[in-house]
Amino acid sequence: MSFLSTMLPLVQAFKGLRLGYRLTGFPLRLLTYGCRNVEFYRSRRFFKTQCRSLAYAKDLFIRKLNKEEVFPFPQISNEELEELKQLVAPVEKYFNEEVDSQKIDQDAQIPVETMKGLKELGLFGMQIPEEFGGLGLSNTMYARLGEIIALDGAIAVTLSAHQAIGLKGILIAGNEDQKAKYLPKLASGEHIAAFCLTEPGSGSDAASIQTRATLSEDGKHYILNGSKIWISNGGIADIFTVFARTEVIEDGKTKDKISAFIVERAFGGVTNGKPEDKLGIRGSNTCEVNFENTKVPIENVIGEVGGGFKVAMNILNSGRFSMGSTSAGVIKKLIELTAEYACTRKQFNKRLSEFGLIQEKFATMTQIAYVMESMAYLTAGMMDRPGVPDCSVEAAMVKVFSSEGAWNCVSEALQILGGLGYMKDYPYERYLRDCRILMIFEGTNEILRMYIALTGMQHAGKHLTSRIKELKKGNVGVAFELVGKRLRDAMGRKVDFGLTGLDGVAHPSLEESAKYLEENVYHFGSTVENLLYRFGKTVIDEQLALKRVSNILINIYAMTAVISRASRSISIGLPNHDHEVLLANTFCKGAYFHNNYQMIQLEKNSPENIDENIKKIAAQVLEKRAYVCAHPLERTF
Repeated sequence: MSFLSTMLPLVQAFKGLRLGYRLTGFPLRLLTYGCRNVEFYRSRRFFKTQCRSLAYAKDLFIRKLNKEEVFPFPQISNEELEELKQLVAPVEKYFNEEVDSQKIDQDAQIPVETMKGLKELGLFGMQIPEEFGGLGLSNTMYARLGEIIALDGAIAVTLSAHQAIGLKGILIAGNEDQKAKYLPKLASGEHIAAFCLTEPGSGSDAASIQTRATLSEDGKHYILNGSKIWISNGGIADIFTVFARTEVIEDGKTKDKISAFIVERAFGGVTNGKPEDKLGIRGSNTCEVNFENTKVPIENVIGEVGGGFKVAMNILNSGRFSMGSTSAGVIKKLIELTAEYACTRKQFNKRLSEFGLIQEKFATMTQIAYVMESMAYLTAGMMDRPGVPDCSVEAAMVKVFSSEGAWNCVSEALQILGGLGYMKDYPYERYLRDCRILMIFEGTNEILRMYIALTGMQHAGKHLTSRIKELKKGNVGVAFELVGKRLRDAMGRKVDFGLTGLDGVAHPSLEESAKYLEENVYHFGSTVENLLYRFGKTVIDEQLALKRVSNILINIYAMTAVISRASRSISIGLPNHDHEVLLANTFCKGAYFHNNYQMIQLEKNSPENIDENIKKIAAQVLEKRAYVCAHPLERTF
């Protein structure tokens, strides 16, 4: 599957120097696509805002800060807020009074009565439209309920595997007959769904799957054969979204392409292995699922035959944003529990809360929770706008930041609690085990970092390509623009994207942070341009550099989210808005300097860059497949 079509050559356009190399495309297989199913989104609830064509994150790569896309911070109507409160209250009550997370973890399964309660609350149909029996929640409402559900990791994964990926293919790419047939029972929880993509030989490289679907001689069925591993809900699901190779004729030639199928367990030939004994999220069902000569009606193809890879990527793309709100829900609960402990536990005749190093941990956890929450709801708001916004990069950034932030926060909480946090009698060690999976599933953070960086690089490449073409045509205006930019940069130009001042969108109390953001955006664009000039299309192989590009962009988006949110909070007088401003300013200052250091590392021949050493160390270790240093007690004499 070919993604990125354009990467940049080294181009010298000044003083009559001849332009450099011709741009060429290069292939890249990734785990994401922009979601493009218009009919699905027309059936959803949207914020009462104007229709916008979103490209906020991508445009940061070309030194553009589209403030109208992220300011003001999204908000729901009073009616939606009241409806949400009515939904939240019973769910919160149920999880506080009826869910025994310790027992679920110990028994490695969710009790039947607990599952029944979840179904009665409508939690198996949160995003299924009301016409099919679901709650029809917007992404923002879904994220809010996710904060509560996340307090039990096993339940959160079970519900997410069911609707965020298991049935999502039917929602975003299924036809009306498929929706009418399957969604009502999936919404009620009478049927449970699972998503079957991963195989023994294909993990992150989803396009390499080997499960095959062969068209029957009468042309009425596909015969499905293959195995899928680590399938959430695999042992309890009635409906499977399965991806398999199919033969497709294109231009008179037979090609192998991936197709997506709705498979019922009742079709026959569907078996599953025993539940996996996992480190965390133990109560969720995870197992191998096998298909042996399973007859799938041709009407059960999702979308087009051969279009399954795109369906898979759209499914994975659409759910990642919610990891920000679910992670924030867990961290806010941990802050509450550990703060109570720190304010009552005494050592050396002082409460733990009086020690600076403990205070630092609470400040860190609070900042991270505020940032991931801000990123999640900004992205959810974008996704809820009318039209078909592509928020794939934003959602991926939320997932990376939140999964790593959650892991760091849980670790800090255990450090505050000391030995108590390590004991199974308390929930803290379970939170630690449950959180570890977040950096692995729904696209590993390594894959997503490459996606974030390369998608933006592609966008920047296309932009610079058009400028190069104009230069080749002798467009003097473009040439003067480039020369002028370099002169202004050399003279230390003042960066102003209009976030502050008379017509600014950031509150004056956040002016310094807004300036930090503007400077980072401008210099990030220059850094990206220089990387494209330097590496051209081979930038795809520079993973250590791309990791820094991704990290910088994640920080910039995080800065954007907290400035926008805090500006709204102080402007409308929300309680404790001064605390939000403090959090936003503190995070932005740290992120600004961190970004600057990473951009210095990305400069050519930067003494701060140790990438070559890293590559050499890894090469020597991997060549021997072992730690190669002599033991410190050995002697040569």
